Amino acid sequence: MTVTSPVAGHDAAAPEEPVVELVGVRAAYGAIEVLKGVDLVVPVGSVVALLGPNGGGKTTTMKIVSGLMPTTAGELRLSGRNVTGITATEASRLGVCSIPEGRGVFANLTVRENLWVATGTGTPLAEVEEAAYTRFPKLGDRRNQLAGSMSGGEQQMLALSRALGTSPAVLLLDELSMGLAPMIVSQMYDIVGQLAEEGISILLAEQFARVVLPIADTAALMLGGRIVAVGDPADIEHELSTTYLGG
Repeated sequence: MTVTSPVAGHDAAAPEEPVVELVGVRAAYGAIEVLKGVDLVVPVGSVVALLGPNGGGKTTTMKIVSGLMPTTAGELRLSGRNVTGITATEASRLGVCSIPEGRGVFANLTVRENLWVATGTGTPLAEVEEAAYTRFPKLGDRRNQLAGSMSGGEQQMLALSRALGTSPAVLLLDELSMGLAPMIVSQMYDIVGQLAEEGISILLAEQFARVVLPIADTAALMLGGRIVAVGDPADIEHELSTTYLGG
């Protein structure tokens, strides 16, 4: 499939369309179906939190949006356009930027070299570095350090900075809290909240609901490969804790 037109955030022609929309999406690993008709909408400039326990389908949903996994049925739409079957490269060119579970920095490259990867979309390295070091001064102190030798929190800062260097239309965050100390998790989501205030559309998947609900505009509860509830974050938190976690 070849896709050439950018999504919302890169093209203001149709701002009323959701930046991401899944319609009846199904997906499988071999004979095992893991998504069973998922409907999900991410409006432009909003933060949507995809919540639920491990194994519910959150990561697979993120892979569909980022082009890392094909659907077996349904549609993926970006700014109203059907782009079902899009590849990861095409998704990236359209402004879909993903930070996968486990951070995904290049461990054998320095901080500066990792940031250089983001320049493939045309942003000069100097601008990427300035934004990264302003947002995360620790990265400036470690610009010549190998990424794999940094702490988990610092690696997550680097992954986020590299993603922002591509000027994404939509940012996908999968389990940002994984392996991080609670204080670092709080700091990272404070940054995500600031990004949301700047107007970046964000879809985030998170097992630990309470760290993301304060910054979310909408929350969706996912269980068994289906979205079982969508609504106000406070309402979804109540349903998650009382119905599925036993209070």
